[in-house]
Amino acid sequence: MTTRTFRIMVRGVFDGLTDEQRAQLLAAAPEHDVLHAAFTPEGHLSYDLSARTAFTFRFLDGGEAEEDILEATERAEQAARDWLTGRGYGYKNLRSQAEDLSQAPLGKRQRRAAGTTH
Repeated sequence: MTTRTFRIMVRGVFDGLTDEQRAQLLAAAPEHDVLHAAFTPEGHLSYDLSARTAFTFRFLDGGEAEEDILEATERAEQAARDWLTGRGYGYKNLRSQAEDLSQAPLGKRQRRAAGTTH
């Protein structure tokens, strides 16, 4: 069986941050800038507190079957919750979006390389 690659985004909003927590997040903001966002197995967090309190974790996971995306999404959500609660950050409105890259449409360059046109 082939291995499928899943990209999972877990989004939410920081809630009830103390002044100290806000200062911590602002100090760490350069490493969490959306311009450096990447899908990683451990999850990459991005946010811009100066604009809004929303955040996004990006996870990269895999599986062998199409239905494995459900378990991968659950793992991603739990990892996001663990990261947030482990640091004492309140949050709300947690939601996920997952994509199976084996089901993603090919881009123009990929179609050309594969010798197909659409």
